[in-house]
Amino acid sequence: MKRFGPPSTHVVCGLVLLNVFLFAATATGQLAPNPSPVNFGSVVIGNTASQSVVLSNTGNSNLTISQTTVSGTGFGIGNLGLPLTLAPGQSVPLATTFAPQSSGNFSGSVSIAYSVLKNKSHGKGNPPSNGTTTVSLNGTGVTPGQLSANPSSLNFGNIQVSSSQTLTDSITNVGGVSVTISQATVTGPGFSFSGLNPPLTLNPGASVTFSVVFAPLSAGSASGTVTVTSNASNPTLTIPLTGTGTPQGQLAVSPTSQDFGSVTVGASSSKGGSLSASLGNVTVTSANINNSEFSISGISFPVNIAPGQNVPYTVTFAPQSAGTANGVLSFTSNASNAPTETLTGNGVAPTSHSTSLSWTDSNSGISGYNVYRGTVSGGPYAKINSALDPNAVYTDNSVQAGQTYYYVTTAVDSTGAESGYSNEAQAVIPTP
Repeated sequence: MKRFGPPSTHVVCGLVLLNVFLFAATATGQLAPNPSPVNFGSVVIGNTASQSVVLSNTGNSNLTISQTTVSGTGFGIGNLGLPLTLAPGQSVPLATTFAPQSSGNFSGSVSIAYSVLKNKSHGKGNPPSNGTTTVSLNGTGVTPGQLSANPSSLNFGNIQVSSSQTLTDSITNVGGVSVTISQATVTGPGFSFSGLNPPLTLNPGASVTFSVVFAPLSAGSASGTVTVTSNASNPTLTIPLTGTGTPQGQLAVSPTSQDFGSVTVGASSSKGGSLSASLGNVTVTSANINNSEFSISGISFPVNIAPGQNVPYTVTFAPQSAGTANGVLSFTSNASNAPTETLTGNGVAPTSHSTSLSWTDSNSGISGYNVYRGTVSGGPYAKINSALDPNAVYTDNSVQAGQTYYYVTTAVDSTGAESGYSNEAQAVIPTP
């Protein structure tokens, strides 16, 4: 009698394993996007950025894409020509775009609907399986690069010919992306600039400061521009320049010559003078005299002299030796002329003065005399002889020019007794 129990059990187990294997081999199609998510980064308002998303069938059966839907402000997709069937391993690119119309961060998504037919199993039908794949989208809208000048124009006002004025200006990138300045030029007579050296890149919010100089070449109105060329949304930025050249002032010295006459060495003499301006303002920065015996005072430099205005000064002659002295007083200024003042004087050697005194005395027994001097009539007096003068005469060599002196004498006998003061005598010393 045959036994079939155990072998049948093994057969059943083998069929079960075979069914599991067949089921695993019927895995459906799967749609995989790459990249996902899609990041467009920063995009200038008005521009469009594109990225391709590759849609791949990573399964082992056909799948059919039936619909694509995009959401989010500024995002878009290309046309796939739906419905579209992808075989296993097959891919198709999907174009995605971002075109921001305002600044800020934006997000959206692309939804891709597809279906997959199931393989037949045990004679049964193969109803489709539906799926959806979503790809996230994000991007930032930024304003275009734009240059702005502050101030937008420069007015130098009235500047005298031969003078100059410097003003500063700055250019700022007020947009959202970097701007490269490729060229900068200046036009207009008397205008120039420095500190703006292309090529120069300004990041958003960055500035560059530069200087503009107006040095008028002639009297009258002048105009010009600083022109900046870049890749900004305003590719040509112009900064108007205006200014007026005024006539160069003239300087006058009065008097044009000074004669100090004779001055004693060690003494001094002073005379006044003045400076005046015409046609325009004159700034005097210094004065110079080419002879040290002359000096100027009473004026501080620099001094600005308006047309019609007079500024006084003093010149002093202090001879250091006897003889004729000559000098020239000159001034440094922005005037169109350079007037001078000639100076002359005569140094005179000091005069030696003395006073001779004499008197009479009828008394006998006199050993000598003392001489007394004062500067006020009636005294007080001070003795000026160092020893008794045996004679009734005396010479005073210590007098000074221009001074008045008063003298008295006394008599001294052999015992040393001294008499009272004599009558007072006056002496006036001349000058010099």
